[in-house]
Amino acid sequence: MMPDIRPSSDIRNHYAEVSRSCREERRPTILTVNGRGDTVVMGIEDYEEQQARLELLETLVASEQDVLEGRVAPLANTLQSLRDELARGIA
Repeated sequence: MMPDIRPSSDIRNHYAEVSRSCREERRPTILTVNGRGDTVVMGIEDYEEQQARLELLETLVASEQDVLEGRVAPLANTLQSLRDELARGIA
């Protein structure tokens, strides 16, 4: 979905309309100053989803780097280590 592009004065003069568009239509709004993009406004739900996706991507990149650099262990070893730690914690 394409974002709305509006002059920055709209955030002051038409806040409710901008907010509704961001929340209900899930459309981000690019605010301009002197005709150039300056700020992006988006609904909190979309922001939180975007942050979660970014965190997941960063985790995947870090995991891929671990594999490339050989920082891996067989799953069976990892599971056994977890079982051992749990057993020590329970005893």
